[in-house]
Amino acid sequence: MKFSDQLSAGVTVVSNRFIDECMAGADGNFVKVYLYLLRHEGEDVTCASVADALECTEADVRRAAAYWVKEGILCPWESESAGPREETVRAKEPAEETPEPDTAAGQNRAGAAKKQPDMTKLVGDQEYQDLLYVAQRYLKKTFSHTDHMIFANLYQNIGIPAEVLEYLMEYCAQSGHSSMRYAEKIALDWNDRGFRTRAEAENYSANYSKGMFAVMKAFGLNDRRPATAEKQFIDRWLGEYGFSLDVVLEACDRTIARIHKPSFTYADGILKIWRGSGVKTLDDVRAQDEVRAAQENLKGKGTDGKAGTDKNAHGRARTRFDNFESHGYDYEDLVWELMDPAGDTGKKD
Repeated sequence: MKFSDQLSAGVTVVSNRFIDECMAGADGNFVKVYLYLLRHEGEDVTCASVADALECTEADVRRAAAYWVKEGILCPWESESAGPREETVRAKEPAEETPEPDTAAGQNRAGAAKKQPDMTKLVGDQEYQDLLYVAQRYLKKTFSHTDHMIFANLYQNIGIPAEVLEYLMEYCAQSGHSSMRYAEKIALDWNDRGFRTRAEAENYSANYSKGMFAVMKAFGLNDRRPATAEKQFIDRWLGEYGFSLDVVLEACDRTIARIHKPSFTYADGILKIWRGSGVKTLDDVRAQDEVRAAQENLKGKGTDGKAGTDKNAHGRARTRFDNFESHGYDYEDLVWELMDPAGDTGKKD
């Protein structure tokens, strides 16, 4: 038998109907068995293998399986290769879970998302059949009905080119992800970015991975992958804000230098300031630093050559985001203002 570590790789999707309607009234061990079977959906599992994995008896597994079959959640069948009483069990796929891509990811695919793939046409589409074979080889699994519908929708309705989908499967396999839901999210994102060739997707994913790793390393977090919220920050910096990686890393370095701990929110505040002042490159950052230093030096002396009195409670020059370009600014004051939604100075102009 062969095993691979899937602890941090795949994703198992649990039906909302199961959580809302079935879980509360079931024995805890029954739920445990169901989740294990759901994790191995489409695979040949036996009572013995499940019992061994969950450290329970085969009788416990049989009782749990019988309960879920009676509830209409599991569908049993006899495996051709199994011996006597070695039934295999698969999770029943709720009809309501036919994939429908997130419309928020792009209005241009809203109509296609509602249209069901024409499976009859796809049977005779050799390109698709070849692609389907390659996809299952990459992910090392036979696609379930739901997987197949997701994949067919991406190919036929969304219109993602075969070479991009093939690279997507390769990318997911290399990243340790075998969930088609995960693959779908990436595919729709690439489609919204207008990728029509493997080279475009490959170049983006390489730069994206490089950026993610570099930011995590700058924050001293390179022992783990970024969380979803952290990924959203990095996406925003490199995408929406349009900063190059070296500018983003400079913001990360300044965050650590100023508050002595990693903070994506604080770094985002710095980058918002730079974005609002038209900063594009590291040279722009350094130029503003020089102007700021000169202005603060002049302001500190005052118009009569004496120390100025326009200070806040912490002894720093008072500044506003809406006039910092002409009067100089203090990063820390501005960043905390931007991070405080209740404050009256935290709004972008």
